[in-house]
Amino acid sequence: MSFVHILPSDVIAKIAAGEAVDRPASVVKELLENAIDAHASFIEIHLKDAGKELVHIKDNGSGISPEDLKKIFQRHATSKITAIEDLETLHSMGFRGEALYSIAAVSDVTLCSKTAQDEGWQIHLQGGVRQNLQPFGRAGSGTDIKVSELFFNTPARRKFLKNNSTELNQILNVVLAYTLIYPEKRFLLTHANRTLLDLRPAATMIDRVAAALNVEMNHLLETDQEFVEDQIRIRLILGDINIQRPRRNLQYIFINQRPIESKALSFALNDAYKLILPPGVYGCFMVHLKVNPANIDVNIHPTKREVRLKDESKIVSLLRRMAEYQLMNKGQIKKALDIKGGIASDEIIFAPDQVLSQFHPISAAQALRNTAFQSDKYAQNAHLELPLDFQLFGKENDLRSKLTNSRFIGGFLKKYLLFESPESLLILDQHAAQERILFEKFKKQLESAKVETQPLLTPLLIKLSPQEKITWEETHEKLALAGIETNLFDTDTIAIQTEPLLLKNIEHVVRELLSGGDLSRLDLEALAKQACKASVRAGDKMELLEVEYQKNELLTCQDPFICPHGRPTMIEVDKTFLDRQFLRI
Repeated sequence: MSFVHILPSDVIAKIAAGEAVDRPASVVKELLENAIDAHASFIEIHLKDAGKELVHIKDNGSGISPEDLKKIFQRHATSKITAIEDLETLHSMGFRGEALYSIAAVSDVTLCSKTAQDEGWQIHLQGGVRQNLQPFGRAGSGTDIKVSELFFNTPARRKFLKNNSTELNQILNVVLAYTLIYPEKRFLLTHANRTLLDLRPAATMIDRVAAALNVEMNHLLETDQEFVEDQIRIRLILGDINIQRPRRNLQYIFINQRPIESKALSFALNDAYKLILPPGVYGCFMVHLKVNPANIDVNIHPTKREVRLKDESKIVSLLRRMAEYQLMNKGQIKKALDIKGGIASDEIIFAPDQVLSQFHPISAAQALRNTAFQSDKYAQNAHLELPLDFQLFGKENDLRSKLTNSRFIGGFLKKYLLFESPESLLILDQHAAQERILFEKFKKQLESAKVETQPLLTPLLIKLSPQEKITWEETHEKLALAGIETNLFDTDTIAIQTEPLLLKNIEHVVRELLSGGDLSRLDLEALAKQACKASVRAGDKMELLEVEYQKNELLTCQDPFICPHGRPTMIEVDKTFLDRQFLRI
């Protein structure tokens, strides 16, 4: 029996542009959605060369009839809709009938399929041209599709593909999203005959979230509420304060079983996390919305990742209230002791008493007391002009000279340091200044291959997400160059054996580096920037000795007035400006 038909021209004209196939992850997404729409309970994804050479997807779904095999690679051939009104009651993943056509046009495709009623058949296309259609023996219903030599006939597009680590991470991002929303299905993902994911059916959604993202289940909160009058149901899984990441890579939003992107929903949840997390780190969440299909437009973007919601502000308000209640009333306190790793961790990442130390783990004030910078000796030399090997501004009264001869008069918001010079007020951003100091010291150590490290008494164990593990496997030697010695502890956990003396919050540093893309392509300067960005944070009141110590350290820097990321470390407010504001001139 045939289910596939060609859409009429009036419907085609009202549908947004067709599917975009721009990388292996796009192919995986489209074929994975087809397998889910076919009600498969077991989906296998096998890759070679990160999908550039082969994407092979097998499922045990309902299969495709021989009659439909002749149509499925034509434009707008679909079994999902027949009229434009069907978009208002859409429950399937795909509907435009563009995916297989687009994929076949730029690759070599072999598809074998069998339904419960028919014998198996195979179709082969190359560059969109059908090569053959013939019977094919297969046990059980389902579909087996191989997409080989992606972009073989469009070399200009192929050359823009990234390296394997990047492409694999993109594929994992796609696959993980669907594994979360379909916990009852089994997903197997391999690359070059090596298993990357093997998630068997989970009893509950929270079980699947813990297994797929490799987080502790007892640190996850779950709530499920239905608002009947508004035809909205919100299911929310939140990580508590013990799950912190330097990026938003553990955050997922689904609407009617479809992974989507929503700035409004994402902002509301991240804003709720500010109640328990310090700046610069992000929480873990999965939100699943069920709304009336008539109140959602999934046809505004070629990949259907962006949607338009009716009454979005109401949904945002409900979601925010649910998240705040769970995080503030149901979450655990910060874990004091990791029994498995044997590590004491009685403070949140970016603990205030470590904020401004460039030595680890003692504070700058302690460093002054324990080194040649004794307070009495330091007081005698604190305002001596430092020798300038290099003049940034080239004048006697430049900012370097003004800062050297300035007097500290106070702090503001535990963020800015105020210095008085004879003719102006100097305002120093203590975080940006510390980052510049740390960056230059760390960069010099990297360039000389003499990074000062210290071994950890007990190795720090870090559970990696599937994406982080792929990056670590390809780039752990680069981490070792930065003084971070790591090794595999078990299948999804690494052990950090050493850390650079200049860096703190080493877990956050490692996660920042592993989640920041392809670490192997970073030069030494970029590596130092990312490490320092993860290591330094502002937020603590500084004592006088610490202020003077930081000031003198900054003055020894090559570029003291610009942080590694291009922000100013200091601004000057001159006397004339203040006089004008007070109408004195």
